[in-house]
Amino acid sequence: MAPFEKSMEMGMPFKQRKCLETRKDEVCSIRSKFPNKLPVIVERYIREKTLPLLDKTKFLVPFELTLGQFLCLLRNKIDLESTQALFLLVAEKSMSCMSSSMGEVYSHYRDPDGFLYITYASQEMFGAPRVRGTAAVLSRDPPEPPREAHFVDIWNVSRRELLDTTLIPQTLFHGGEST
Repeated sequence: MAPFEKSMEMGMPFKQRKCLETRKDEVCSIRSKFPNKLPVIVERYIREKTLPLLDKTKFLVPFELTLGQFLCLLRNKIDLESTQALFLLVAEKSMSCMSSSMGEVYSHYRDPDGFLYITYASQEMFGAPRVRGTAAVLSRDPPEPPREAHFVDIWNVSRRELLDTTLIPQTLFHGGEST
């Protein structure tokens, strides 16, 4: 296979490179050889530009490893700086709790083929600008409120008006009149 073809194959998602039956057979083989490990596929988000590709996509993970610990392993494999953000999407759609064990995540989000699919991305994929260094000041001035916003000056409003606007729950007021 030519180097270009191999790189193109690596750019394709795992599900597109192998048919469903092949993936199911692979999971059965893995689970029979390693019953205490979970088969996990980790791929870079398709629109990701800043993070490098992993050298491998298949991982065997212990049930008791937390998603946060797995994230640390991936950060080390990718060799990220401490200031770079890394996000994990489970089953290509949700961000799971970092304290969840991989066994819990696997039981909730595994694919019908038996693999758990995890996608990694940087903060740019979620609309945040890339920040270099540990401290970045975007603006020293406080943001101005929108011009069409209506603000209530709570110091110049009677208690009854304040309660009627439902800005503050009635339970915060002690004694006095009830509504």
